[in-house]
Amino acid sequence: MRTAAAIDLVTAARTDADLFGTDQPARRYRELVAALHPDRLPADPAVRAEALDAFVHVTTRWQARQVTVLGDYRLGAPAHSGDLADLYDVGADRLLKLPRRPTDNDLMAREAHALRTIAERGDPRYLPYVPRLVDEFPHRDAASGAERRITVLATAPGLHDLDEVRRAYPGGLDPRDAAWMWRRLLVVLGLAHRAGVVHGAVLPRHVLIEPDAHGVVLVDWCFSAPTGTTIPAMVPGHDSAWYMVPGHSDWYPEEVPRKRPCGPGTDIAMASRCMSWLMGSRAPRELHAFAEGCRQRSLDARPDDAWRLLRELDQVLERLYGPRTFRPFTLTP
Repeated sequence: MRTAAAIDLVTAARTDADLFGTDQPARRYRELVAALHPDRLPADPAVRAEALDAFVHVTTRWQARQVTVLGDYRLGAPAHSGDLADLYDVGADRLLKLPRRPTDNDLMAREAHALRTIAERGDPRYLPYVPRLVDEFPHRDAASGAERRITVLATAPGLHDLDEVRRAYPGGLDPRDAAWMWRRLLVVLGLAHRAGVVHGAVLPRHVLIEPDAHGVVLVDWCFSAPTGTTIPAMVPGHDSAWYMVPGHSDWYPEEVPRKRPCGPGTDIAMASRCMSWLMGSRAPRELHAFAEGCRQRSLDARPDDAWRLLRELDQVLERLYGPRTFRPFTLTP
């Protein structure tokens, strides 16, 4: 296998099956290592940098296929594959988050900082709306020498992201069901914004719900930033994510791709986009107008207080549906 082909394969792979195949994974691993090994790389600095990054990625993923001990945690196969990291179930409703590339250590540090800040400054009543940072430590790979920043997060079991919800309701979700998700999403944003943290990537895959108890957890704070600074990066597009394609930035308000200062309105715009997308054509005119008002082009023109916006949303919902009542929800229409 040529180096360029190996780099392309590693870059495109989202799962272990993509990377190593299913028939002879050990053979594929050896082919990749041979093509990407530092001792066999061309002199071109750009190619060498790409190949070394791919080599570290391959060796890390291969080692993670075995039962591995990292710190005090025993790892098997990944339970989930996130935007930047693989997540491993380490028991007690905890997930160990291992970045696939050492170059993303800074984003892992951002998540840890955001969760610590929210935990220290936030209202304890609402802290279950975000993952809890349990542990963090560095790990140096024995084969490559690369160091990765590892975190361990705790959250509620039985969660499902909004992608799953939309797949269960392809014709659009009943606005009365979307209402409690929207309300709780504004609560978690209010919690974060009062702590001075902007999430920066409020996308369907990051909004998790617990259907029976009507819980919401906002995950993946790796792209977060203090209010008034810039969002560090945009979530990579994935072919498997049917609401995005590579290079597609329509989910982001303009200040993110233009590297302008972010604020609470950044998250509010993305949250309203999630809810409009979730309801589809079933959204009544009043809710559609409410969401549009949250997505003004200019950050200064958007609402900037999620708590006040929640009260306004409640007024719209009461006019539409009367006093709030608990409405059982299932992912099986």
